[in-house]
Amino acid sequence: MSKKHVVFIVNPKSGVERQKEIQQGIDDCLDQQHYSYEILHTEFMKHGTELAKEAAKNGAYAVVAVGGDGSVNDVVQGLMGTDTVLAIIPKGSGNGMARTMGIPLDTHDAIRLINKGNTAAMDIGYANGRPFISNAGVAFDALISKKFAKSERRGFMMYSWLVAKYMWLYKNWDWTITVDGKQIKERAFMVNIANGQQFGYNFKIAPMADYTDGMLNLVIIRKFPKLLAGAIVLRALNGSITGSPFVRHFAGKEITVSNPALRLMQTDGDAHACEHSITFKIQQGAQKVIVP
Repeated sequence: MSKKHVVFIVNPKSGVERQKEIQQGIDDCLDQQHYSYEILHTEFMKHGTELAKEAAKNGAYAVVAVGGDGSVNDVVQGLMGTDTVLAIIPKGSGNGMARTMGIPLDTHDAIRLINKGNTAAMDIGYANGRPFISNAGVAFDALISKKFAKSERRGFMMYSWLVAKYMWLYKNWDWTITVDGKQIKERAFMVNIANGQQFGYNFKIAPMADYTDGMLNLVIIRKFPKLLAGAIVLRALNGSITGSPFVRHFAGKEITVSNPALRLMQTDGDAHACEHSITFKIQQGAQKVIVP
């Protein structure tokens, strides 16, 4: 019986120790009686998409995104429309989608999942045609994504510091939003459209989200007294954010968000320029992914 081929895509910027850890995990845990493998390294932005596309074209059984939500997004864009399965070894800062799916953060345990081969059909969201797997946002979270990307330091402490700093400076915007044709007008601090449950670090922006149900979750954090920010953060960490009086939740298949001054959005934690109006859509069951 021929072996199933697995392609690991690693960002070499993650460091030599990370690469050694991946190799050690494969040596210790991958069932090499049933799987062959190769490790490919990205060399430039979005290279993961090209490598994943090539791997799928060559008949790979699975492509493993080694990284955070941004790395997973790159790989998914290369696999779309193919039969190649996605796997994730969570090595990013927040690992929002891996945490949503229950994929272990430990490298060895994540590789053992590949041996089991249990899959789910994951939905993919689109923001004006740009794919996202976990969430997209146009307000405060887009600003934080931009600042975090420019930061020399990574990790939870840096992320928390940026949130604390800019929370006091950020001005609320007036948004026009439609959810499946129904219009909402809201003065809001944050407008997030989620397929997964969290940004990462167990900060659950949409605890009710199900990445296989064919629905997007719109979470609006309305203008709130800044002294209550800690209470909202605690709710996000314990999964009760939608219980806050300053938070509104809607679910829909097509959501449009607009503001004449809109220039910046984030998809899966990557900030980029955008149009004044963004239409979010969902494609149900678009990508097979290895899950527990």
